[in-house]
Amino acid sequence: MSPALRTALLTALTLCFFAANSILTRVALRDGDMDGLAFSVIRVAAGALMLVLLLSRRAGGSRALAGDWPSALALVVYAAAFSVAYRSIPSGTGALILFGTVQVTMIGSGLVLGERPPWREWLGVLVSVSGLLVFLLPGLQRPPLAGSLLMLAAGIGWAAYSLRGRGNRDPLAATAGNFVRALPLALLPWLLFGGLALNPRGVLCAVASGALASGLGYALWYTVLPALTALRASLVQLATPMLVTVFGVLFLGEPLTLRLLSGSALILGGLATATLYRARRLPMPRGR
Repeated sequence: MSPALRTALLTALTLCFFAANSILTRVALRDGDMDGLAFSVIRVAAGALMLVLLLSRRAGGSRALAGDWPSALALVVYAAAFSVAYRSIPSGTGALILFGTVQVTMIGSGLVLGERPPWREWLGVLVSVSGLLVFLLPGLQRPPLAGSLLMLAAGIGWAAYSLRGRGNRDPLAATAGNFVRALPLALLPWLLFGGLALNPRGVLCAVASGALASGLGYALWYTVLPALTALRASLVQLATPMLVTVFGVLFLGEPLTLRLLSGSALILGGLATATLYRARRLPMPRGR
């Protein structure tokens, strides 16, 4: 198999893993008979176990855990809010709100730190924010406000986690260490606010989400990232929420509403304007 074909196949598999997180979570929680915080604990535990196993079995590099507690806290904010939000909102809507919030937050953090992006990036951010507002403003077919706000919080948590992870020399060791640290932190909100509602399907989805879609998915992403240009890496991330939307319509019977279509067009169009323009100005990403 040629290196290019191998990279393409691994990238496609990674994209499916990323999309599977939303689908598995929605399948487990949409009927309301699985506690969202319990789901997040099982997901984090399964992800930690998978990542530690991958780290312990790799041929080169250190096998010691890395990461830090603030990153673990940001990871828990993301995982807990993400899980509880999917009790009430469709998978495609959730993925779009999550992804849009992550990118807008990361670009906004650059502005706070003194970056002065060109007008195309400003335009992209404004268009994406208008797409987020489409999901939040009152009206027919609006997703539940509480679930939407929780997904906004999940996006901010994931953006904070991603920003803290910039410059990691060993992403696999850092991710494994952060997942291990996140486990006791994830237990606290479950013990305080969660319930005991569990079912076999929900537990199985949580294990698959943590071990496969999260743990193995992140490991694959860090494997293919050095072989991707910044432009292609941005395209992969842009494709994730659309893939979730398609899977939600095809396999979960979620409605394809005008609000979903218009919000998708605004969020993804704005993000494409901002992130792809930026990606063209960046060098090829290197292994960290």
